[in-house]
Amino acid sequence: MKNVTRPTALLIALLLQLNLTASSDQRIHTENIVILLETSESMSDTFSRDRKETKIDAAREAIRQVVAKIPDNTNIGILVFRDSNTQQDWVYPFSPKVDEELIKAINRPELDGGIRLGNYIKIGANQLLEQRKKQYNYGSYRMLVITDGHPSDPEAVKLYAREVMNRQIRIDVIGVDMLQDNMLATIADSYLRADSPAQLAKAVSEALNSVSEVLAEIPGADTNTSAEEVFEFIAPLPENVALSLITSITKVPDNTPIAEQPMTFNRARRSNPKQSSQPVEPNTAQLIWQISKGILIGIAILVTILLVVRHRQRNRGN
Repeated sequence: MKNVTRPTALLIALLLQLNLTASSDQRIHTENIVILLETSESMSDTFSRDRKETKIDAAREAIRQVVAKIPDNTNIGILVFRDSNTQQDWVYPFSPKVDEELIKAINRPELDGGIRLGNYIKIGANQLLEQRKKQYNYGSYRMLVITDGHPSDPEAVKLYAREVMNRQIRIDVIGVDMLQDNMLATIADSYLRADSPAQLAKAVSEALNSVSEVLAEIPGADTNTSAEEVFEFIAPLPENVALSLITSITKVPDNTPIAEQPMTFNRARRSNPKQSSQPVEPNTAQLIWQISKGILIGIAILVTILLVVRHRQRNRGN
């Protein structure tokens, strides 16, 4: 198999360099986490192996310990399945972490009935998708579900969870002292059993701390990588791998809200004619991003066409 051609490699090097430069902006490379905490009455029960502590108290303590170690610029939100102590489902609205306010929010939820998990997966995921648009598709996005029961809306859970994962948002689930695994065990990116307070603390730590560990391995704020260095790294790649890399770099994640169809421009005008009649002026960063994205995709398509033509010419020569 032939190695990648120099023009193609240089193009990939340029694309990588542009992505590395963009990722150096910490404002768009922020961690984003939504925690879904079950607050059904069963969470007031103690662990079957440890009668000293209730499941809800252990969950609160585990979350408190872990979020205290998360970087301050992390966007975080806490949703409860049901909470009779507040008028909103977000006990901590999705926003940058503020330790004092976050601790109050963790301690706030009171127990209530109902495990309508599917609806809350949708709410949390749509918040993450909205944030990903603001960060121009950079950053990390994940959802942590802590539950001790089986949802009352299993079909919705299955549908929405798969939609979330198809949109490249990670779902981690912790089953708290459950006789049978939650249905998300076979759907989510990871599923951990927590049959004691210690196991629950460890599971929450593994789920949330892994975000920082992954980001630490991504070139970002202090990258000095040059296009020439990237070229030397990718030059030996086979041509088909190089083309796959171009596709990956230029691919835009799907930020369409969960359980909603994409709205066309004409449909948007009909739904809100007054709003659509007003010209929308994007800010400078958005404009630069959209122009750059269009140029990169155009270049990738052009290079792909050129490579196909060259391949056909070689076959004819043979």
